Amino acid sequence: MAAGCKAQPAPQVPDLAFNRHIEVMVRAQFNLPPKVIVTIGARKPSQIPGYETLPVTLSSGTNSQIVDFLISTDGKTLARLEKFDLTNNPVFAIDVAGRPIRGNPAAKVTVINFDDLECPYCSQMHRTLFPATLDRYKDLVRFVYKDNPLIEIHPWAMHAAIDANCLAAQSGDVYWKYVDYLHAHGQEVNGEVRNLPKSFDTLNQLAREHATLGKLDNAKLDACLQLQDESTVRASMKEAEALNVDGAPSLFVNGERIGGAVPEEQLWTVIDRALRDAGVPPPSTIAAPSQPASPAK
Repeated sequence: MAAGCKAQPAPQVPDLAFNRHIEVMVRAQFNLPPKVIVTIGARKPSQIPGYETLPVTLSSGTNSQIVDFLISTDGKTLARLEKFDLTNNPVFAIDVAGRPIRGNPAAKVTVINFDDLECPYCSQMHRTLFPATLDRYKDLVRFVYKDNPLIEIHPWAMHAAIDANCLAAQSGDVYWKYVDYLHAHGQEVNGEVRNLPKSFDTLNQLAREHATLGKLDNAKLDACLQLQDESTVRASMKEAEALNVDGAPSLFVNGERIGGAVPEEQLWTVIDRALRDAGVPPPSTIAAPSQPASPAK
């Protein structure tokens, strides 16, 4: 093996004053609390011409996160480039298998609503969707509800979601009628004194009444109501959390998010956009059938 002497690169000496400028800028842009420690790393080559990668570590206690910035080679510009994986966006992979569908099952636009059956804002959104939105779009759109009961503030929402799913296991139509009723009669479930066991009994009784009207298997329903299995609802809540859904209602229109109850005009703007992107003319742009000419007199 050949031996020889090689010049070693000089160690990189940080410019403390310059790093201070970077730290102050990062703190301001991220609105970092004082206890967070900002550590400026060594520059590395980047794929962006005229820029180098500058790793910045944000630390607080035992937690730390490295955020890669871009810094121009002349040291005058700090930037941040964030990459998004277009092939793995969870908003396009929301699990709706087995969920009751309202509207045209084959529609090219899907409105998914993470719903809470005790939430007054969800009731408001529900009234916007049904019947006005459904009547407007008819077979152009399908609607799917997912469970996201806010159990910290709505004590009977979990029970209601379970009862609704018990009905859905036998009939999608009866599920929707039950959901319609609860969103229109939440005060009936609350009762005058908000007695939680009575609310549970009311939810079960309403489910049985809807099952009877829908000619469902009452014995099967009773077994489901008694079991009160939370697993399906919890799985939906976990999916909502993964989507950063932190409230209800939360809608996804072919992936586009709408947070909270919004006026129908705003909702329809989003649905119209999704229809156009799917190659389907929205109702407002569909030409009315031509009328036959009046006979000449």
